[in-house]
Amino acid sequence: MTDCNVTFLPHDRTITVPEGENLLRAALEAGVHINASCGGEGVCGKCRILVEAGEVTEGISEKLDREDLEKGYRLACLSRVHEDVTVRIPVETGVDSSVMHMQVTPRRTAVIQHPDFESLKEEGVFISPVEKIYLELPPPEPQNNMPDVTRLVEYLKLEAGEHKLELTLPVIRKLPKILRDNDFKLTLTLVRPVRDKGKTIIIDLQGGDITDENYALALDIGTTTIYGQLIDLSTGECLGEAGDFNGQISYGEDVITRLMYAEKPGGLEKLQEVVVATINGVLEKILKQSSVDRENIATITFSGNTTMTQLLLLVDPSNIRRAPYVPTATMYPPFRASLIGIEINDHALALVFPQVSSFVGGDIVAGVMGSGMYLNEELTLFLDIGTNAELVVGNKDWLACTACSAGPAFEGGGIEFGMRAAKGAIEDFSLDPLTFEPMIFTIGDVRPKGICGSGLITMTAVMFEMGVINNRGKFNLELGTERIRKRNNVWEYVLAWQENTQIDRDIALTEPDIDNLIRAKGAIYSGCLTLLEEVGLTMDMVEHIILAGGFGSYIDLEKAMTVGLLPEIDPDCVTFIGNGSLMGARMSSLTNKIRQDVVEVTKRMTNFELSETPSYMDNYVAAMFLPHTEIEKFPKLKERMAARKKQMELLDSSR
Repeated sequence: MTDCNVTFLPHDRTITVPEGENLLRAALEAGVHINASCGGEGVCGKCRILVEAGEVTEGISEKLDREDLEKGYRLACLSRVHEDVTVRIPVETGVDSSVMHMQVTPRRTAVIQHPDFESLKEEGVFISPVEKIYLELPPPEPQNNMPDVTRLVEYLKLEAGEHKLELTLPVIRKLPKILRDNDFKLTLTLVRPVRDKGKTIIIDLQGGDITDENYALALDIGTTTIYGQLIDLSTGECLGEAGDFNGQISYGEDVITRLMYAEKPGGLEKLQEVVVATINGVLEKILKQSSVDRENIATITFSGNTTMTQLLLLVDPSNIRRAPYVPTATMYPPFRASLIGIEINDHALALVFPQVSSFVGGDIVAGVMGSGMYLNEELTLFLDIGTNAELVVGNKDWLACTACSAGPAFEGGGIEFGMRAAKGAIEDFSLDPLTFEPMIFTIGDVRPKGICGSGLITMTAVMFEMGVINNRGKFNLELGTERIRKRNNVWEYVLAWQENTQIDRDIALTEPDIDNLIRAKGAIYSGCLTLLEEVGLTMDMVEHIILAGGFGSYIDLEKAMTVGLLPEIDPDCVTFIGNGSLMGARMSSLTNKIRQDVVEVTKRMTNFELSETPSYMDNYVAAMFLPHTEIEKFPKLKERMAARKKQMELLDSSR
C-alpha cells in the first residue's frame, strides 16, 4: 500500500495518508475543520469539498446534484484517497480564512510499541520455560535391564546433559506403555527451572517425534474482558487470539461490587465458576482458529489485577476492600491448570503473574515487564487508564507505584450519552472557531449514537481552547450559537441534531459530563504528581510516558494534555503498548528471562497508598480545573491560548 499526499486549500496544509484513507479523517489528522455532524455517514451533506487536482473515489451522495458533481464537488466523509489530491474547502464547509491559523493542533497519537520477539533471540534471552526433547532410547536387554525411569534419566544425563531431573507421578504411570508402543522413541515435555539451581521437571511424555508441537497460552484476566493468545514456543509466533466479556460482569461491573458479591454465601464460588467458563470459551475459540490440539499446550500464563486473580484462584478476596487493604497473597506457586477448571490436559502448568498490592496487580507488573520499562535508564511514567488507573514511575534502578479511582468517565460511564468505544461512538471532534459548528467522526463512520472516552477528552479540549467552556467546564453563554442551550435545568452543547443520530434524540455534551471528566482526569494527574513528589521528583522530569490498555490507542495526546490528563511532554516521547497485561504474559510464556526478572522487579516496586498520603487531596483539588489551577504547568497550552486571544482581538478590531 502506498502513501498519498492530500493538500487542503485555502489552508495550504498537506498531510500524508495511507492509500484508501477517508478524506474527512485526513482533514481531522491535519487539523483542518470541515463542518460535519452526522458522524461520517453522508446524510447531513455539510462536508462538501471541491477536488481541484487528482481524483477521489466515491464521495457521491444525493446531497449533491448533477451540477455539483460536474464541478468536482464531493462529500469528504464518503471520499477515499488513492493518489495525491488537492481539495478546496468551500467557505460554507470550512472556516473563515482569517481564522484558519487559530484551529487546534493536528491530531497526535502515541507511537505504538509492538513486542519484538526476534530481539529476544538476538539478545540471548529466548530461553523457553517449556521445551520438548525427542529421544530414542535403547530397549532393555538381559545385560541392560534397568528400570524404565532409570533408563530415561540416565540417558538424559548422558546424551542431553540434563541434571536435577524430577518426574511427576502421571509421567511415571505413562512411561512403560509410551516406550513400548513407540519402539522406545518418545518426546519429553520439560519445564525448565527459573533459577539455575532448580530442577528440570518432566511433565509429559508422547510417542514419536512431536517436538514441533509445543504451545503456550497467555491470558489477560481483565475486569471487563478476557483476552488470550496461543503462542508457538518454537518460533514465538501468535497462532490465534480471541477475547470475550468477563462473565462476572453480570454480578457487578466494577471490582468493589464483585468483592461485595464474593462475600455472599456461594458468591466466591459463583464468580470463580463464571470466569473459568469465560476462559474456556476463549480457549475454544483460539483452538478452532489455530487447529492446535489442546494436548500440546504445555503452560498457561495468567495476568490480572489482584481481585481478578484471587477470584480466579478461589482465594477469599474480602480483605482487599477494607483498610489496611491486604491481599491474601501476592505470589502464587505453579499449579496444574485443570485444578481450577480450565478445560485442558492434566499436565499443563499454570503460572500466575505476581501482584504488588491490593490495587496494583499482576496486570500492571506484566505491563512493566512487557514494555521493558524496568530495563531503561530514562525516567518513565507508566499509565494504565480505566475505571481504576494504575501508575508506575521509575527506571532500571527503582520503581514506585500506586493506584487511584478515576471513575467510569473514560469508558463512557457517568456521561449522559456516554458509551464504550463501539460502532457509532463519537471518537473525534473539531469546531469552527466562528460559528461553533461541529465536525464529528464516529467509530465505523456511521450516524452517532453516543460519546466514547477518547471523544469526550477531545471535545472538552477543543471547546476549552476555543473558549466555548471556561477552566471550570462551564459554557460561555455569550457566543450566540443555538447549539448551547439549557435543557432540564442543565446547560449543554448539541453535538448532533436528532435527524442525524441513530437514537432519535439530540446528542449533547452537558456541564455535568464535563465535570465528571474533570474529576477523572484530576484523580489521575494528581496521582501522578503525588507519586512523583513522594520520591522527590516533579512532572517536568518525566522523560517517557507509556500508555497501556485499549483506551491509550485512541487518545489524542495533545488533547489529553490540554485537559490536564497527561503532563505536557513531546508526543514523540509517548508510547502505546496496547494490552500490556497480555503482552507481559506472552513474553513470560516465551522466555525464562522474564520469569527470572519478575520476582526481583516486583520487590523493587514500592507501593504508595494515596488515601494515606496527605498531599494527594491537595493535589486533587488543584487539578479540578482545565487544565489545572497552575497554568504554568502547561506552558505550551498557555502560549497557544494567549496567541488565540490576541488573534481574536485583532480580528474584532478589523471588523
